[in-house]
This record gives sequence, structure tokens and C-alpha cells, in this order.
Amino acid sequence: MGFSMRAVRVETTVRRDQIARAALALIASRGTHALSVAAVARRVGLVPSAIYRHFRSKDEVLDAAIAHVGDLLLGNVAAARAATGVPIERLHVLLGRHLSMIREHGAIPRLIFSDDVYGGHAARKASMLRALRAYLDQVAEIAREGQEQGSVRADLEPDTVALLFMGLVQPAAVLWHLSDGRFDVSTHAERGWRLLSETLAPRDAGPASAAAPTAAEIPRLIRIPEDRT
Repeated sequence: MGFSMRAVRVETTVRRDQIARAALALIASRGTHALSVAAVARRVGLVPSAIYRHFRSKDEVLDAAIAHVGDLLLGNVAAARAATGVPIERLHVLLGRHLSMIREHGAIPRLIFSDDVYGGHAARKASMLRALRAYLDQVAEIAREGQEQGSVRADLEPDTVALLFMGLVQPAAVLWHLSDGRFDVSTHAERGWRLLSETLAPRDAGPASAAAPTAAEIPRLIRIPEDRT
């Protein structure tokens, strides 16, 4: 009996996660306005009534999608921590995983700035804010660990470091989304990382050999196709 109940709970967790991921995929391709229980059910390969066994409404599905974004972000932090014990390297690994998440889950920029989140739904906006704050807190903690180990400047506020780190990703994610994937987010992020790592390094660590993209380089990074007509 106990084993059976545990199996049911595991199955429920897996199914809810599957539905949340399907909702994100649907938002990525068609926007939040296209989100419906029927559409999510089709993507998962279920009938709509099966969705209602786990969620009471489309709004609950959307809330689960937001929670899944938070889980993805914190999962990236856990993976970066497992990859290396060096804080500055953890931040670099985390940057790479965040970029991969943007490519794999194009729904995230659309979701954050959608009317369903950014508009008048205060509770949903607060939920997204909590997810982002939890992520920023973890990034700040890595920066704090770097300060304790002497690899990050002690005069910097860890919370500010976290915001600077997020700044490498979010604006680039928006440009990547608006350009339909033409913006070279990887090149931008790596050049930005070199600048950030130089800023974080203790003053006696020596200068980094990085060159930031200039305003003139931005069109090249976006890779706008040539007009051959």
C-alpha cells in the first residue's frame, strides 16, 4: 500500500512537470494567448480531462510553468556548484547553462513580459519575482564565497555582482528573442563575462585580456541576413 501511494505521488510529480514543460513549449512557439488546457493536452498527448486531474484551470497550468522556470534556474545553480568548487568558475559555468536554457526554453522572455505576468496579475508577478530573487540570491552567495576565498574583490556587494551577472543574460535574451535567434547571444555573453571577471578579480590579479563589443559591432553580432534582391 505504501509503495503504491509513493508510486502515485511520483507519477503525479512527473506528469505535472511534463505539463509545465509542455506549457512553456507552447508559450515559446505561440505566446501566452495561445495557452489553453486543450492545447497543452494535445502537446502532451493526453485528453483535456487528464490535465484537470493535476490542474484545476489554465491559470494553474501557467502558474506551474512559472514555478518550472524557477526550478530550472535553481537547477542550473546546483549543476554549476557540482561542476567545480571554485566560485568564479561556478559563475562561468552558470552563465553557460543559463544561455543553454534560453535557447532551449525560448518561452522565458515571452513569459516574463507577457500581460499574464507583467500585466495586472499581482500574484503571478510576485511569483515570478520570487523565482528571480531566489536565483539572484544564489548567484550572490557564490560571489560571497569567492570573496571569502579571495578570488572576488572584497569591496563589491554580492547582490550587485548578482545583478551584473544577470545583466549579461537578460538583455541578450530579449535581443535574441526579438531577432528570432539571430542575435549572437553566446559571443555577447562571453565578451561580457570577460569584462565582469576582470571587474570581480582582486586588484593585484592583473588585467583581463578581454575586448567588449562596441556599438558598431552589435549589428554583426545580430547577424542580419543580407538583402540579395
